[in-house]
Amino acid sequence: MYTESFFIQFANIVEEAYPQFDSNHFMKLIYCDDWDTKELKQRMRHITICLREILPPSYEEALAILYSIAQQCRGIEYLFFPDFVEVYGLEQWDISIAALAHFTKFSTSEGAVRPFIIASPKLMMKQMLQWAQHDDHHVRRLASEGCRPRLPWNIALKDLKIDPSPILPILEHLKRDSSEYVRRSVANNLNDISKDHPQIVKKIAKEWYGHDSHTNWIIKHGCRTLLKQGDPDALLLFGFDTTEGITVDQLSLSCEKLTVGDDLTFSFSITNTSKRPKKLRVDYEIHFVKANNKTSAKKFKITENTFVDTKTYTRTHSFKDLSTRKHYEGLHMLKILINSEEKKQESFYLYKSV
Repeated sequence: MYTESFFIQFANIVEEAYPQFDSNHFMKLIYCDDWDTKELKQRMRHITICLREILPPSYEEALAILYSIAQQCRGIEYLFFPDFVEVYGLEQWDISIAALAHFTKFSTSEGAVRPFIIASPKLMMKQMLQWAQHDDHHVRRLASEGCRPRLPWNIALKDLKIDPSPILPILEHLKRDSSEYVRRSVANNLNDISKDHPQIVKKIAKEWYGHDSHTNWIIKHGCRTLLKQGDPDALLLFGFDTTEGITVDQLSLSCEKLTVGDDLTFSFSITNTSKRPKKLRVDYEIHFVKANNKTSAKKFKITENTFVDTKTYTRTHSFKDLSTRKHYEGLHMLKILINSEEKKQESFYLYKSV
């Protein structure tokens, strides 16, 4: 993403707004000795630091330059714009808050806003409630996404994990938002809260559900962890039945031994022996062997369906190494779950690639 051509075109944009910008010096600063070893967020922070050295020494003047060119700099690669505010703007509240709202329209300020919440939680949450009423849907999304207690790839908001009540007025205001981008953020925030305070989210779900199709989607997506865990209240709210009279049969694996990089295909049938149709959630769970030879389970959704008699399913799971998952040799387990209740299991052995 951060190629030489990217930096050249970015430097050209800055020069138009700030002719004193020293492009050659900027490039030398960027390509420091350990540039090649830096990961994505480290590179973003490095760019921020390099800009601070090249732009005017006054934070206000430097920010004004970035503010003026932000519209030409769109996409995740420009996250160093809000990062500049995060690193250097905590003591310049008013202009920094305005800049975060501006920059989020072109990349996102969801991560950069979090140190401001930690520094001044009451003041910042009041500001985010104001953002929830903004005309621009990017800013409204920032109101929700920025205060997610467990936002991935960012620092956790420990106080909001303990007490999420300051978040709730923001989510209440956005629960019928016209933008799917915003609604998805509201759902993700609720899902974060559910991991620490399931009762709060279940109470909200009961209050919100059944009044608006957009809000119904938010609730369903916001309760996905509770549904995956088989929480009885969440299952009942969304019309799932008990597993009484449900059997899983004929679970078969394409092989009992495979190598890292291979695919595993499996099939099974679900039979409803009760006298009425049943709506059920079906998942499969793999217990992966870790580097320490212990196992760690991960669930994968198959379907939410109404069962009258018998249905057969076939699925394929890849055991290729990913950036987010490395596979280790050992005895693995595959389980079929109905409403998170284990119904069938089979083991298989995964070998290292030769």
